Amino acid sequence: MTAPALSSIDALVSALQGVGYFADRRLATAVFLALKLQRPLLLEGEPGVGKTALAQALAKVLERSLIRLQCYDGLEQREALYEWNYAAQLLHMRAAEGKGSADMAQVEREVYQDRYLIRRPLLQALQAPAPGAVLLIDEVDRADEPFEAFLLEYLGEYQVSIPEIGTVRATATPVTILTSNRTRDLHDAVKRRCLYHWLDYPERERELAIVRAQVPDASAALAIQVADFVGRLRSQPFANAFQRAPGIAESVEWAKALVALDTIVVDPEVVSDTAGILFKQREDVAALTRDIAAQLLQPAEADA
Repeated sequence: MTAPALSSIDALVSALQGVGYFADRRLATAVFLALKLQRPLLLEGEPGVGKTALAQALAKVLERSLIRLQCYDGLEQREALYEWNYAAQLLHMRAAEGKGSADMAQVEREVYQDRYLIRRPLLQALQAPAPGAVLLIDEVDRADEPFEAFLLEYLGEYQVSIPEIGTVRATATPVTILTSNRTRDLHDAVKRRCLYHWLDYPERERELAIVRAQVPDASAALAIQVADFVGRLRSQPFANAFQRAPGIAESVEWAKALVALDTIVVDPEVVSDTAGILFKQREDVAALTRDIAAQLLQPAEADA
């Protein structure tokens, strides 16, 4: 169940804004239903649109600990769920041998006790005390398909199976957020166990609100120039010139850089000098020429 303070979608929107996250109503509805139905939420979208930041903001709003599982190619189950403290187990067995213990079966059972268990993110989330944790399974598309299959039990039933112990069920249902940059398609079995939301680049007003909230030192005029410029940069036909458009994170960092440079009015020279903040690819930095920057700045200059 949702907390009393989050008893409506509007209350959730307001609570998220209170911690600096500006969610539109569609996203807030998806989050609200994930909380209400106690279902994992899969967020897909381009890098930098606020998927990871949502989990961080939600943990603050719900006053729960945030547990993060960063996925990567080759991620193994033991790194996500648990592993045994082999060094401590070995010491225990040697100590038992030194005492002349003849019941080796008993010794073997002893080394698989809870105190020798090293908990990784999934197990930490399942065993977190009430009210539970927020588990962020970040960039799940970077892991391989066998790892997706391993996640199914957790996603579907909030439990995992440990051969030496048995089934571990959630003490308090974790709020679970999965993110994907869609570098590859996830298996349908994963998607069926989750609510789904595609997180797109924000509309101008929402991005402007984010920049103003995250960069309070920026003047109103500068924040407007940043939001207008980045918004046009993502639009056609300009977007075709670049491999990847800047995300919200880049907009905020660019605004901070402009404030640090004491920028009052953004011009093509400033854009060229700071292109490495907006883009992380050499080709994209080179593609942002002064001529293109001048074209992108024209609407903002006309509105000023």
